[in-house]
Amino acid sequence: MTLEASTTPDGEQVYVSRSEGLRGSEGPFFVVYVSDDADNRWGFYCSNCDTFDNAMDTMGRIACNQCGNIRKPDEWDAAHE
Repeated sequence: MTLEASTTPDGEQVYVSRSEGLRGSEGPFFVVYVSDDADNRWGFYCSNCDTFDNAMDTMGRIACNQCGNIRKPDEWDAAHE
């Protein structure tokens, strides 16, 4: 796995894994790690608008707070809609 060092808007050093992408409606979300050993996940990177400003709910849905790129959950229950 190759990790790409990047800096968040808050100045924090994080590592983006371009090999771990999850399909979004506008572009993939890439997994971001705290360190280059990929032990602890930090969050996600939206490739559509190049931002770390994303949110994930308890069902695994990821939404970019900047461009509206969204990843639907793998499994969902219509009762939650």
